[in-house]
Amino acid sequence: MRRPDGKIVLLGDMNVGKTSLLQRYMERRFPDTVSTVGGAFYLKQWRSFNISIWDTAGREQFHGLGSLYCRGAAAIILTYDVNHPQSLFELEDRFLGLTETANNDCLFAIVGNKVDLTSERDTEGGEKEGPASGKVGSCVSTKVPKQVQPEDAVALYKKILKYKMLDEREMPAAEQMCFETSAKTGYNVDLLFETLFDLVVPMIMRQRAEESDQTVDIASCKTPKQTRPGCCA
Repeated sequence: MRRPDGKIVLLGDMNVGKTSLLQRYMERRFPDTVSTVGGAFYLKQWRSFNISIWDTAGREQFHGLGSLYCRGAAAIILTYDVNHPQSLFELEDRFLGLTETANNDCLFAIVGNKVDLTSERDTEGGEKEGPASGKVGSCVSTKVPKQVQPEDAVALYKKILKYKMLDEREMPAAEQMCFETSAKTGYNVDLLFETLFDLVVPMIMRQRAEESDQTVDIASCKTPKQTRPGCCA
């Protein structure tokens, strides 16, 4: 198998939907999944490049493996559940430290999943649900108000740039790197991954150019001439 040209890693607490997001994009389905043990990955061809996408376990007992999977990552998807504020807090508290092994210019995407469970957005293309009519037999929505707002994700993104000492003017804008998704309906899933692929490709090309500049062409190196020792040597 060809060595991947770049790596993207999903991090986040258990049950935020990391595996579902990845399978929705790669397999075009929303499966009934169990918690990931350790890690797993898919290989995606984007243009002429192979990009590996790593899914990691959110369980505490596998927490230390995250640093291993992040090694050399070009982009990291920090995933939370829009219905559980604690899952956003955990990204900064538990998972951000695991990214120290990623590339120095690593990109960060902040992704709020499970918006299909909220009452604030219709992710299936139909009309938004109105208030219950109060009539007998009327359907009452089981959706709840969203607990984490987009501005909370934007604030975390900007905090990460400062933590990593990255120049905000040289990095993608927060509005481009903060997403709300639904692995169940597919809402914004393609946009998430393909935005990152388009951003990672120039990084791969730049890295290849730097490696090429550092390569020494042995064939072009001239062999020193052998001098015949003189009689008085």
